[in-house]
Amino acid sequence: MKTFLMIIQLISSVVLIGSVLLQSGKSAGLSGSIAGGAEQMMGTKGRGLDALLSKVTSVCAILFIAGALALVAIQ
Repeated sequence: MKTFLMIIQLISSVVLIGSVLLQSGKSAGLSGSIAGGAEQMMGTKGRGLDALLSKVTSVCAILFIAGALALVAIQ
C-alpha cells in the first residue's frame, strides 16, 4: 500500500509541476497589459488549453495532498 501511494505521489507531483510550468501567466506587469490588449483584439489566445491545464492542476494538487496525508497516516 505504501509503495502504491508513493508512486501516486510521484506521478501527481511530476504532472503538477509540468502543468504549472505550461500555464501562461495571468498578468506580467506593463508588458502583459499591452500584450493582453492585443490578444483581446486579435483573439489569438487559446482559452481551451488554459482551461484544460487549470483542471489538470487542480486534480493533481488534490491527489498530491491526499497522497501526502495518506502517507503520513500510514507512518
